[in-house]
Amino acid sequence: MGAKHFGARVTRLEDPALLSGRGRFVDDVKLPGVLHACFVRSPYAHARLLGIDAKPALAMNGVHAVVIANDLPDPMRNQAMPLLLPNPSISALCTQHVLAREEVYYVGQAVAVVIADSRYIAEDAAAAVAVHYDMLPAVGDCRDAVAEGAARAHAALGSNVLSMFQLAYGDVDAAFANAAHVFEEEIWQHRGGGMALETRAVLASHDAATDLLTVWSGTQTPHIGRRMMADLLGRELESIRVIAPDVGGGFGPKAIFYPEEAVIPALALKLGRPVKWIEDRREHFLCATQERDQYWDVAIAVDAEAKILGLRGRMLHDTGAFAPWGIIMPYIAAATVPGPYVIPAYRLDTMVALTNKVPTTPVRGAGRPQAVFAMERLLDRVARELQLDRGEVRRRNFIQPEQMPYEVGLIFRDGKPLVYDSGDYPRGQDRALADADYQGFRARQRAALDEGRFIGIGIGNYVEGTGLGPFEGVTVRVLPSGKVAVATGATNQGQGTRTTLSQIVAEQVGCRFEDIVMTLGDTGAIAQGVGAFASRQAVNAGCSALVAGQSVRAQLIALAARVLGVKESDVDLDNGQAIAQTGNKPVIGFGELARLAQGIPGVSLPAGQPAGLEHTAYFTPSQAAYCSGTHVAEVEVDAMTGGVKILRYTVAHDAGRVVNPLIVDGQVQGGVAHGIGNALLEWMQYDENAQPLTTSFADYLIPMATDVPTCAIAHVETVNPMNPLGVKGAGEGGTIPAPAAIIAAIEDALSPFDVHFAETPLTPERIVAALRVAGAYEKFFAA
Repeated sequence: MGAKHFGARVTRLEDPALLSGRGRFVDDVKLPGVLHACFVRSPYAHARLLGIDAKPALAMNGVHAVVIANDLPDPMRNQAMPLLLPNPSISALCTQHVLAREEVYYVGQAVAVVIADSRYIAEDAAAAVAVHYDMLPAVGDCRDAVAEGAARAHAALGSNVLSMFQLAYGDVDAAFANAAHVFEEEIWQHRGGGMALETRAVLASHDAATDLLTVWSGTQTPHIGRRMMADLLGRELESIRVIAPDVGGGFGPKAIFYPEEAVIPALALKLGRPVKWIEDRREHFLCATQERDQYWDVAIAVDAEAKILGLRGRMLHDTGAFAPWGIIMPYIAAATVPGPYVIPAYRLDTMVALTNKVPTTPVRGAGRPQAVFAMERLLDRVARELQLDRGEVRRRNFIQPEQMPYEVGLIFRDGKPLVYDSGDYPRGQDRALADADYQGFRARQRAALDEGRFIGIGIGNYVEGTGLGPFEGVTVRVLPSGKVAVATGATNQGQGTRTTLSQIVAEQVGCRFEDIVMTLGDTGAIAQGVGAFASRQAVNAGCSALVAGQSVRAQLIALAARVLGVKESDVDLDNGQAIAQTGNKPVIGFGELARLAQGIPGVSLPAGQPAGLEHTAYFTPSQAAYCSGTHVAEVEVDAMTGGVKILRYTVAHDAGRVVNPLIVDGQVQGGVAHGIGNALLEWMQYDENAQPLTTSFADYLIPMATDVPTCAIAHVETVNPMNPLGVKGAGEGGTIPAPAAIIAAIEDALSPFDVHFAETPLTPERIVAALRVAGAYEKFFAA
């Protein structure tokens, strides 16, 4: 492949429209006669549903319907939502009905929906719907959920334990028996959400003449959504078209198929009018899926030289009231712990508990930040106890590049053996430490301490399985206008997917960016698709774009050679033209070639000439693509207030061959912002009755621009041999090790007080409390 477009820092093609207010989100789609929906939601975390009185709401002007579960069509009336990711360890099918039937299981669960002329009327009418409940004991903490005699999160289930599984290899007992040192940590990691700028949104319209149901959804996975709708509505797949237009951030929660995405299309069919629902921010806090809580008890065994001998532990995961994506998150967390290190023996026992909170599903990182936090905190503990440099402890335990491909010894979430395809972890850490001036930090720290300032530095390493299957599709087609149409099941929530795929196609086909007409996330444009999650689109859609582009390139060259009367080897493609490199260099445009490829009615095409100039490719990866990286955080802590300021943040990231460094830099920078929120700010809190306490941005804090430094980012490329582009994922690496690096830096800054932390988020209150317990204010500040 050439390098005219691939690897270039091309500015994003998406940005001019978005920055000038010309983006087209679900709420920008205007249809005549549209009605608006508002859901009636449970105020209780757990209760029996005794009855619903809709008469006061139906009496209001502008109200068209109040719909409860029994008003819905079959099969969704009685059938729970499908479980996309089953696992044999799951003890009970635990997905919800699209509208609650006999029992509600978390605050915010939908029990009815009001349809009105405007959202304002629908909101007022929803408040008038009288729902009668019989409150049941609620489970607000996963530790309580698994205690003896605990209340049941689901009245019909005999236990709150949804799943128990073990990931293990090697002789763990012998490793610990023979260890020179054993260190243990108890770790807690909070609940938080994706908090995308745009909330969830659905608009549905049914064309009675064609029987086509069109749904616009702010989703990451339109093709998956279409399958779910077909199952729940009892319709043929081809009678449903799902379009994901511009989507204002996804981060994982929008990959999930929600009840509202089934109910709104059902209402459009029932009422014969378009129906729109735009989630408000409070609904998002209550109902959009979240990630975590997790409680870890882990221990590490090392020899006298700090080489790891084994790791063992237990993890308790709160899945909330349901498990819409099965046990993917705790499984990924358990499989991610070994990271870039040689760990001869490993055993982690995981318990997944039901509570009466909103379900948990992947948020940016999908279990990996928790695993990396546990591993990196253990290594920091080893360094502290053995009085070794933290970078050196990691260096002694790294998998070496000559050991690639490296078999970890576990089965990954895709069902394949966990085998790292490539990577140079020592080089990545060395680059990050050098860029962060790690060697000079202790002098900076001593100088700051002389001024009464407390600064610290922390390291976080990770390996992430990206580019997961099963496939993604891309169609490349040359149009009679000379433009090149590209259609894909991949979607765009801010990742720059349009730009990345345009670079790959333009490189292959020989066209200009402005001549590419791209359709993303539209089930009407390509038959099969999967969507955006697991940092998968560069690998899957990128490789499909490469293969499809190569095929169309070959078709263009073959046809041009025949038309121009030259050999195929003498034809070059550039700027939408085929140019013969012989004689007077005759030229023919792509548009003319496309018209020739369509043939003449009633006349056979020449032998070997395909119909049209197009190709659809579905790349299917044989396994995950393992990216990696090192983060180094330098922070300052105000010991009086507990406030934390990030002074410097350095990243060395291996995403394989980088298609567009500018886009990958943006992905890493945005991921770090998410990681800072996880480390210091974001905490979805509930009381003991599972009532949410942080349901606005006044209580749930997210990073502001002043909290997020501009990162120093280096690309340490090792080519992935498992796909033709040599790429790995990049969308989540900025988030995954950030809490580990930041908490380590805070602990280092406060090392004069000998305080230690094993939790996220680490809020100012928690820092001050730890300092108070350590007697810091009496011992240090009194002097």
